[in-house]
Amino acid sequence: MSVIPPASTPRHVAIIMDGNGRWAEQRRRPRLVGHRAGARAVRDTIEFCIDRGVEALTLFAFSSENWGRPQEEVSGLMRLFLSVLDREVDELARRGARIRFIGEAQAFSPDIQKRMQATEALTAANTGLTLVIAANYGGRQDIATAARQLATEARDGRIDPATIDETAFGDRMALADLPAVDLCIRTGGDLRISNFLLWQLAYAELWFTPTLWPDMDAATLQAAFDDFSRRQRRFGLTGAQASRQQA
Repeated sequence: MSVIPPASTPRHVAIIMDGNGRWAEQRRRPRLVGHRAGARAVRDTIEFCIDRGVEALTLFAFSSENWGRPQEEVSGLMRLFLSVLDREVDELARRGARIRFIGEAQAFSPDIQKRMQATEALTAANTGLTLVIAANYGGRQDIATAARQLATEARDGRIDPATIDETAFGDRMALADLPAVDLCIRTGGDLRISNFLLWQLAYAELWFTPTLWPDMDAATLQAAFDDFSRRQRRFGLTGAQASRQQA
């Protein structure tokens, strides 16, 4: 049975999952232990969103800047990425989730690319939650890719440069086929979006928590959703205008 979310539930949630390393350091454990604990929080978050009828969940798993981290940590993250895909994909498929990846996948090993492609193919026909994994992704990179595509189409005579507007640009961005991001959550206490979905977050509600990602639980997620439900989304209008539109 499909779940119909209440009007106060965000259709599309994006999350910057921050704090794995600090969580491990607080316990005097290797940083990779924190990433493993963070994988459990991912599972719980996906379940929370499925249960509440969220249409799309985009998780910032690995940024284009994360390659600069210590090689041991990056290698461990890649192994963890593979193991999570192998362990979770069948259950997610059973729950009706559709899994997609955004970012420059060619930077990953052939084995990881193959698993990513197989995961997308296995879940492509599902109609439940769309789970987007942003891996080797950056918001500036995303905008530059769309700009290159538009430039190529204009050069080849397929579009008139005079017709390029926000809609044309947005249609060539990652996630163009999904609802706009309604709510962006960042854990870990930092108050920035760190080059994540720069275009797509234009009118998203931002919610920050000091909770480190491995400690993310249903209560904290519910607090974010409750706060979202109390906000008035004006999209450039006055409060009175927005209230009339929502009435």
